[in-house]
Amino acid sequence: MTQETTYPHTPFEDAQALLGGTLLVALGVVLFRHAGLGTGGTAGISFLLHYATGWPFGAIFFAINLPFYVFAQRTMGWAFTIKSFVSVGLLSLYAEFLPQLIRIDFLQPAFAAVMGGLLFGIGLLMLIRHRSSLGGLGVLAIWLQQKRGWSAGKVQMAADCAIVAAAFTIMDPFRVALSIVGAVVLNLVLTFNHRPGRYMGM
Repeated sequence: MTQETTYPHTPFEDAQALLGGTLLVALGVVLFRHAGLGTGGTAGISFLLHYATGWPFGAIFFAINLPFYVFAQRTMGWAFTIKSFVSVGLLSLYAEFLPQLIRIDFLQPAFAAVMGGLLFGIGLLMLIRHRSSLGGLGVLAIWLQQKRGWSAGKVQMAADCAIVAAAFTIMDPFRVALSIVGAVVLNLVLTFNHRPGRYMGM
């Protein structure tokens, strides 16, 4: 089998991925928020604070991610960190701007969980393939693995479990269960479509 040649993405290709990927995730945020659902990671923390305080999701999400750029620079380098900063900023803006462009009169919560999870997963996939992210606990988990030897997967799982547990204080059990469904759908998209050796941008 002939080995495929990989080529770095051009700045234009990176730009369209960051703009489009974060837009898809933002639409997922709109669906989750309209249905009163949450998710894991810093987005999940942002949802909980948004529901508890009424503060704008976008502003909370942007602020929570600020400390993680230090870890991102140390573990992933400047290019990844800058792209991630731009992605987080775009999502924060989109999440507050999109509700002014669309109006949802009816949204079945289970559909919101599945569709929102799909949108989150596809958007994140676009960002990952262009060496970007939405910051957050994943970067901290990688840093702890490198510095302390802790399993990144276990750290991420523990954090998500804590976020889900905290959700029970704000959300009813049915919506927490649907939030878990959405998170599972998100991770399945990444599991089935982001495998080493198949595709990775430079």
